[in-house]
Amino acid sequence: MVINTYLSMITLNSSIKKKQQDVLGFLEANKIGFEEKDIAANEENRKWMRENVPENNRPATGYPLPPQIFNESQYRGDYDAFFEARENNAVYAFLGLTAPPGSKREAETQAEGEAGSTHREPDVGFDPGSPGSRPGPKAGAKPLRHPGIPRNSF
Repeated sequence: MVINTYLSMITLNSSIKKKQQDVLGFLEANKIGFEEKDIAANEENRKWMRENVPENNRPATGYPLPPQIFNESQYRGDYDAFFEARENNAVYAFLGLTAPPGSKREAETQAEGEAGSTHREPDVGFDPGSPGSRPGPKAGAKPLRHPGIPRNSF
């Protein structure tokens, strides 16, 4: 399977340019096969992309902006969907691909299957209490010490 990324190689919009570079950089770094489809230089690519982005993913006005990501001809999402998947370590699922052996996501999936959720809140010695309250030390927590600060300087 090839990931088709619809891009504009000629753009003055720095935000679009950064988003395109971000997607391509990630795909290259993770050795995910992809093909760049330039919508600025090829009218057929532009027309195909516009026609194949689902209605519910199109902007209220105008046309969908690059980058748009497809797995072969199946729409996978735009940059925002890609970014969210990357933040959640779910890019392979987002792209419709199986995570390669030894990848971080595969290891997390195996660990979750063996021991339930792997997400644990760190125990940093503070009790957050109710929202809006100032956190205080947990019962029995030892105060932090620094070698350069005397013990009873407060």
